[in-house]
Amino acid sequence: MSRKADAIASFVASHDKLMLVEVRRARGSAPREAGAFMLVSETEQYGTIGGGQLEFQMIAEARRYLSSGTEHAELAIALGPGIGQCCGGNVDIGFALWGGADSDDLLARIAAEQAALSPVYVFGAGHVGLALAAALKPLPIRVILVDTRAEQLAAAEAEIETRLTPVPEAEVRKAPPGAAFIAVTHDHALDFLITGAALGRADAFYVGMIGSRTKRAQFRRWYFDNGGDARKLAALVCPIGDSGVEDKRPEVIAALTVAEIIVKMHKEPSNWATKTQALETAKGDG
Repeated sequence: MSRKADAIASFVASHDKLMLVEVRRARGSAPREAGAFMLVSETEQYGTIGGGQLEFQMIAEARRYLSSGTEHAELAIALGPGIGQCCGGNVDIGFALWGGADSDDLLARIAAEQAALSPVYVFGAGHVGLALAAALKPLPIRVILVDTRAEQLAAAEAEIETRLTPVPEAEVRKAPPGAAFIAVTHDHALDFLITGAALGRADAFYVGMIGSRTKRAQFRRWYFDNGGDARKLAALVCPIGDSGVEDKRPEVIAALTVAEIIVKMHKEPSNWATKTQALETAKGDG
């Protein structure tokens, strides 16, 4: 079961009655896309359909339906002054008591989405690696934290997938197409081996290595001494998170690196972007 499915299962198990509230259709400017959902109980909620007055009012509607025993409903909402929002678009919001066909369809969709996500391999569970994994965790990607040290992997947040291996670079070769690779280990030589292996893959979505311009120059010499290709080297991002911000705290490096990945995901053609667009299209057609 995926992390998202686990969270939903936990929320469902802790409530007797839930209403599934979902954006069925979105036209024009809207807070969220078709497929966005939340689960609403008498006192709590999981997920979001965009916040603001729309969400506030739909939570109230969901609780009214729970109280009245309503199992299904749909509302067409104009996102204008009438509800205190100025988006200008329109949304159709569906309501369904949790436990029926709508719930099954949602879980199946989530399973398909999670299976289609391309992974980001973070090599090194030190301060920066742990911060990177934590920063990537909420995003629509699969995060895999790799290290040779069990005690370091044990420090990762519980929801993060970890791999303990004596040969981290072997994980690069086993990774599925369209993966991203970030080397932030405690050992420059190991960073070089991992990065060299990642550059050897024609399908890598992103290849990054922590360091400085001096380290990049050292890697360049090592890479060419070991038969490297200048065209492949051009794909390397090193230093990662190099935006001109002179702040070396792990959390800052992680935030800047995640921003690089997100921008690349949306601006450059890739296997990953194709998957993401296909999933969004499927949501809209639903």
